Amino acid sequence: MQIVVTGGTGFIGRPLCASLCQEGHRVTLLTRRREEALRVCGSTVTAVEWNGREAGAWERCLEGADAVVNLAGAPIADGRWTNARKRVLAESRVLTTRLLVEAMSRRTSKPRTLVSASGIGYYGAGDDRVLDEGAARGRGFLPDLCLAWEAEALRAAEFGVRVVLLRTGMVLEQDGGALPKMLLPFQFFAGGPIMPGTQWVSWIHRRDHIGLIQWALTTPSISGPVNAVAPEPVTMNRFCNVLAQVLHRPSWLPVPGFALRMALGELGTLMTTGQRVNPAKALSMGYVFHYPKLEPALQAILTKG
Repeated sequence: MQIVVTGGTGFIGRPLCASLCQEGHRVTLLTRRREEALRVCGSTVTAVEWNGREAGAWERCLEGADAVVNLAGAPIADGRWTNARKRVLAESRVLTTRLLVEAMSRRTSKPRTLVSASGIGYYGAGDDRVLDEGAARGRGFLPDLCLAWEAEALRAAEFGVRVVLLRTGMVLEQDGGALPKMLLPFQFFAGGPIMPGTQWVSWIHRRDHIGLIQWALTTPSISGPVNAVAPEPVTMNRFCNVLAQVLHRPSWLPVPGFALRMALGELGTLMTTGQRVNPAKALSMGYVFHYPKLEPALQAILTKG
């Protein structure tokens, strides 16, 4: 397949592009920094410059493409959600997706599939309820952002494109995401859960996240939201206990939730609440997880080599 990827130099995009190329697909990467993209992703991809804000010559790479994978978006957890930061988070997702879909609509030979990122933040602050893809949207900045982001992607369905929305949980790998930040205190024997500790953590190994993207690209019967999480979410207490066990370190020094809320505001609240999310659609449609359980996932990540 000819596949166009946005966000291809990031934590998910880099290994995704490598995997797609290894499988024989032709990958075109839309990027703000072409030379850096080629350095990071290698010469097996074609890198085309775009700024994510305006139409241009980059649109030609969509002509005749089989699929688009849209991973563009500024990191959610990189700092306090000031009004300025919220604008960056929204524009890098909503406006970029709008631009991409509008460009797709103008093609004579349009891509057949759009796999677009979203997040389990769609469901808002949760409790012990199990949330599948049919669960209601929550309230607050992040649910509203996810709704607007998904709405822009779904516009592609109006001109016959199959749209898959990957509502992603906490992606685990050692070279990015939340895990390296969690590892540091454990490595200094000062690790522990973010309080209250009973909040749910819906996680997924990066290999499975990439696997779900590839599965969505090649499974024509899949459309709409798909929860990109492992089948067995855990509480924060359990997550830290398993992490401590794998690292042979104690989990004994909890992080006060009120301190995070004071320091990070709404982002701190996000970290002290959670969602118990179930990948119902992926399981019912036959996706087989490489890492359905947390301990083997962390073992695979932290004992490499």
